[in-house]
Amino acid sequence: MKTILKLLAAVAAGIVIGLFATEGIMGVMLVIKQVTGQLIFFLIPLIIIGFVAPSIAQQKGNVSKVLLFSFGIAYLSSIGAAFFSEGLSKLIVPALHIDPATTQPRALPEQVFNLEIPPVMSVMSALVLSVFLGIGTIVSKSEAFDTLLKDFQKIVLYLVKYILMPLLPFYIAANFACLAYEGNISRLKVFLPVILIVILAHYVWLLVLYLIASVYTGKNGWKVVKHYAPAYFTALGTMSSAATLGVSLQCAQKSEILDDDTVSYAIPLFANIHLCGSVLTEVFFVSVTSQLLYGTMPSFGTMALFIFLLGIFAVGAPGVPGGTVLASLGLVISILGFNDAGTALLIALFALQDSFGTACNVTGDGALALMVQKFKIKNGKENE
Repeated sequence: MKTILKLLAAVAAGIVIGLFATEGIMGVMLVIKQVTGQLIFFLIPLIIIGFVAPSIAQQKGNVSKVLLFSFGIAYLSSIGAAFFSEGLSKLIVPALHIDPATTQPRALPEQVFNLEIPPVMSVMSALVLSVFLGIGTIVSKSEAFDTLLKDFQKIVLYLVKYILMPLLPFYIAANFACLAYEGNISRLKVFLPVILIVILAHYVWLLVLYLIASVYTGKNGWKVVKHYAPAYFTALGTMSSAATLGVSLQCAQKSEILDDDTVSYAIPLFANIHLCGSVLTEVFFVSVTSQLLYGTMPSFGTMALFIFLLGIFAVGAPGVPGGTVLASLGLVISILGFNDAGTALLIALFALQDSFGTACNVTGDGALALMVQKFKIKNGKENE
């Protein structure tokens, strides 16, 4: 509860500051946003390696099956959410009457100080390295390296608790201050009906995921999702599954039906490959944008091809705000035929709700983690 209150206070403070700030104050907020963001995103690859690699190393003979199962359910969840969104858009979008935004956002002042702290590697490099390190430790049966990975995990836990978590409120407040200063907070009214529909669709898909997880595992998925409020609210502020990773781990660890080994393996992995909320959002907004600018929505066949490829691109999307839509712009242009105006409007629409899509992503990770745990147990018994 303390975490939620801190994050809500950060959001409120950021909006108030942004609405009444002078250029000088916003210059300070931009510095806070940049420095805290640099530190947070510097930690992301370390968190991934610190949790995924030692967790894979502990899987022993099940590693290949567990990884394939994890990637499989993440992909199926993403394209399932996308097809659900496509069906919803065909029913709702033709009945909507939305005028495009005509005003440009207020320009932010020039940033007077810039501290670059580039991560030691990209998110996907860290993910691939973690997989290779984990598998290599199993194959080599190296007890020394297994111990090294576990000790590194302890270091990362300390960094999450005493660096990442205290920085998050400042990062969130600075982000919302920028949104309010630019005028993007008030622009929410322009597309409010569309955004509300998408957010409701997120909740429906989360319900579907946890129902599937409950049926597959024979356990009550509520015992996982009831702990996810802090992660949900953190994602609203960070707009990044990766930046929310520390909080997501803490939330999943509180569940009485998830074991620590599964949480340490599954949550960091799904934070980078399971983007159901973002994919659902993009598909719906593609239809809105196409109807708005071109007077028609893409055919189902075109959208089906787009969705199957989008699910793959989502796995490789960076764990940063807007990662999914930015990674898929090539598909939007080549398959859907969007021009510059279409891509610009799609990015703007996506940015207005990016936080809610991210919150759906991280909350859905708990359901997939529950399925992975069941799969591990099942395969362990079969191997015996």
